Amino acid sequence: MRIQLALALWALLTPQPAAYSLQPSLQPPLAAQSKMPRILSMRQRAEVRDQWTQLRLQRLVPELMRREGIDLWLILCREYNEDPLFRTMSPATWISARRRTVLMFYDPGPAKQVERLAVSRYNVGELFEGVWDPEKEPDQFKRLSQLIAERNPAKIALSRSRTFGLADGLSETEYSALIKALPEEYRRRVVSAERLNVGWLERRIAEEMEVYPAICRIAHRIIAEGLSDQVIQPGVTTTADVQWWYRERIRELKLTTWFHPSVSVQDSRPEEHSGSFSSRPAQQLIRAGDLIHVDFGITYLGLNTDTQQHAYVLRPGESQAPEGLRKALRVGNRLQDILTSQFRIGLTGNQILAAALMQARQEGIEAVIYTHPIGFHGHGAGPAIGMWDKQGGVPGTGDYPLFAETAFSIELNASVPVPEWGGKKVRIMLEEDAFFDGQKVWYIDGRQTDLLLVGK
Repeated sequence: MRIQLALALWALLTPQPAAYSLQPSLQPPLAAQSKMPRILSMRQRAEVRDQWTQLRLQRLVPELMRREGIDLWLILCREYNEDPLFRTMSPATWISARRRTVLMFYDPGPAKQVERLAVSRYNVGELFEGVWDPEKEPDQFKRLSQLIAERNPAKIALSRSRTFGLADGLSETEYSALIKALPEEYRRRVVSAERLNVGWLERRIAEEMEVYPAICRIAHRIIAEGLSDQVIQPGVTTTADVQWWYRERIRELKLTTWFHPSVSVQDSRPEEHSGSFSSRPAQQLIRAGDLIHVDFGITYLGLNTDTQQHAYVLRPGESQAPEGLRKALRVGNRLQDILTSQFRIGLTGNQILAAALMQARQEGIEAVIYTHPIGFHGHGAGPAIGMWDKQGGVPGTGDYPLFAETAFSIELNASVPVPEWGGKKVRIMLEEDAFFDGQKVWYIDGRQTDLLLVGK
């Protein structure tokens, strides 16, 4: 297994030329093509993901169950109405649950292995052993109740949460059927699996982090391709044109996205749109002198990216963006540093937010912070560090503590006056994926420190 994984990672990280079917006028730059990391075949992706899942189940489940004091953990779902955790625990070839699928984890004690069972008609690949024979016991919930009674757990954890949607995957129908099937003494032992579920989703293992940089690098390469004069013709191309170019490019690379890309512009004109999150126009014409903003993400190997960067459209005779815009980007970078310097194990998202905003104010930075976990989901489970409309703290998700070995999209903005634009403020909206190892935060594939240039 280790050899197979090493070969797959080698293939992933080896650059490859890309085949393009776009019109010549939309062809990505040759330099960008040559730097695109290799993208695995669907079969290779499945092999890598299955190896990761096996390792995660072996390493993380015992640790997390013991950390949270849970000895029996259930994931119940039906076909096309899956618990968010199901897709992160099932084989890559399982696109959905089969009929009703029940995954059971039982921890008999620290010196023993955690049992992984599927109280279902089928084995779940090689990950969970099927332990329900409908010929012997037609009632699936009765069989589940028998298995629980045989193990006599102190706590039975279910996917129910008022705070985290990703930890609230058990439907009311399934919950009611389970409770009805359990003897009264076991009903009293049912607890929320909220922290257990969130812990599973937010935690990244070393093997995933070996590859995450290449995933983020692919996203960065695609962003650079789109923000180039091979795609953008000032005075002709609109922001919507670039958005849909990104969608086509993602599909061409046999990748997917978890949200529609966003492209907008800011400029020196007094009538220029404010850039408000809630009132951006459907499309804007891109012109020389514009500052372009893109919000972009891909999904690959079960992991997500979320990136916001800026590009400047050079005017005739210009070889660089105005110094005021470059300074504004440096202020945005400083705000990133302020935020990531506040990361400490055990602090809540709200505590990190408050400390970062206080330091930003002391340094004269007009800041808004809205950082979120990322991994299996774009807006992942874990501590919310602000929302753009909740700068006083986020009730619930912002009260969750920070753990080591977790990934975040460091998302924020700084409003900075630009002298060359008559003192008009530009909003530098940045987002880069980063990893907190328990001691420090590092950017998974670096961060933007220079404006991209269109027409250089």
